[in-house]
Amino acid sequence: MRKILFFILFLFAFLQHNTFTQIILTLDDVIEYALENNLSLRKAEIDLAASEYSEKNLWSEIFPSISASAGIGYGGSLFSGMSSGRGGPGYNVGIGINLGLNAGIPYAVRSIRLAHQGNILRYEDARNQLSIQVTKRFFALIAEKNNLLLLEEILNLTQRQYVRSETLFRNGFTGELSLLQSEMALENARYDFGIAQINHNINMSEFLAIIGLPADSDILLSGEINITRIEADAEELINSYLPSRPDIVSGQQEIERLANSQMQTIMQSRAPSLSLSFSWSSSSFSPFNDSFSANASVSIPIDSWIPGTSRSQSISRTGDSIEKARLDLQMTENTAKTQIRSLTATLRNSWDSIRIARMSYESAMRNYNLTEQAFLNGIVEAFALEEIRNNMASARQRLLQTELSYFNMILDLSAALNMDWRLFISTYSI
Repeated sequence: MRKILFFILFLFAFLQHNTFTQIILTLDDVIEYALENNLSLRKAEIDLAASEYSEKNLWSEIFPSISASAGIGYGGSLFSGMSSGRGGPGYNVGIGINLGLNAGIPYAVRSIRLAHQGNILRYEDARNQLSIQVTKRFFALIAEKNNLLLLEEILNLTQRQYVRSETLFRNGFTGELSLLQSEMALENARYDFGIAQINHNINMSEFLAIIGLPADSDILLSGEINITRIEADAEELINSYLPSRPDIVSGQQEIERLANSQMQTIMQSRAPSLSLSFSWSSSSFSPFNDSFSANASVSIPIDSWIPGTSRSQSISRTGDSIEKARLDLQMTENTAKTQIRSLTATLRNSWDSIRIARMSYESAMRNYNLTEQAFLNGIVEAFALEEIRNNMASARQRLLQTELSYFNMILDLSAALNMDWRLFISTYSI
């Protein structure tokens, strides 16, 4: 009995401990959550499944239309009565099959395949864009957490300095003004930390909603922003990676789709079409009281060959659509090239900002350490120490923001190249 009771108590303690355990998530974890729970991706999956089903059943384009009919009725003479023995209740059954063949069917089949390929491309692009969005927010929260740690450290420093100032004031070694300045510094540090904590909690709640987790989840994000210098040639990147961009591939597919649609329209409007039909009907189950018919006909369109007719104009409009699609693709390529060149140049020039921010923070931290020692020796007032401490905090925050901006540019450039950002860093870091 004691063993059973001990096991129950142990199980209860284990479950209680695991119920309130903080969940540690890496970048790969949150991306997986986002891809599984994103509603837009689910909609895209529905479209993808529908187009895949259509592609697997291409035979439906030549499958004949089949219809069956059945009826019941009553017949007889209205004025002459039923003396002839004819009339009374009756029924009829029938079946019909109609098959239409035209030269546009192969192009209709190709249109279905192109539509499925387009859905695949849009689905993969949506997944990539969501991954990039989640990655940016993930490291933004990491930077916010680092800033919170800094503000908490500053709060602890001001707390200790206030205690020292209060001790010195009670012993008559410092004036009331110095004590008030230490108290004001403490309140400012507590306020800055509280505001940053609130903003971080709000951003974390929004992030949890994006990845599909409850807003009250106890989450700890595990990751670091490791910045390395990137050196890449814009023209080399354009030549190597521009053709694989989703918007470029999508533009090329659109031109192909419109060209195929044009041929489908031409074949359906100008090529002869063959129609085969079969029907059978009977008003009784007697084998001598039924009817059967089979027809074959060829239809040759005439009006589509006459310039100015509606069919002729529709064919001309398909050609205009192809030309506009080519122009759209050219504009997309020009925009993409400009984006890659701009991001590459900005990334190259931004490294100096990181280097300067690191030097500024090291200098500010060294200055603070020296000023704090002077404050403890009674050489520097609390007001001067607070100013130096604020400068150190600002330098640290500026460094965090500069590194985050640099990393976001890496993400943007790798996305512009349709390349995984980890592979991009490992390929072009120096």
